[in-house]
Amino acid sequence: MKILKINALDQETENKLLVIWEISVRATHNFLSDPEINNIKKYVPHALRGVSHLIVAYDENEPVAFMGINDQKLEMLFVDANQRGNGIGKALITYGIDNLDINEQNPGARGFYEHMGFKAVERSEFDDQGNPYPILVMKGD
Repeated sequence: MKILKINALDQETENKLLVIWEISVRATHNFLSDPEINNIKKYVPHALRGVSHLIVAYDENEPVAFMGINDQKLEMLFVDANQRGNGIGKALITYGIDNLDINEQNPGARGFYEHMGFKAVERSEFDDQGNPYPILVMKGD
């Protein structure tokens, strides 16, 4: 299994994540009727494109789970029902905790995360929106 942060969501991946969403919801959200699921499904592509951090778990190059994070808040976490119980959800949560993107120009945040055991492992000249604000990717010990 590999876990990747998706910076630009293409249509093919979006379609696959939508299938995972529906399979997961139908397996776990017994309180929703078919019409309710179909209604909510209309909004999922917008939600996928709207999260700041979309993280996808792959098994043999096929998505099997994903999570979305906005402002350090977990907004969504869906695992293909056929993959439940294999530790994929835990792996996504661990990835989210262990990998941080912070603005390099925020020394207070950098100092805090370094104090918590994180180290800068990568640097980008631009943020996720393409703005010229350098970003540091930090990983926990």
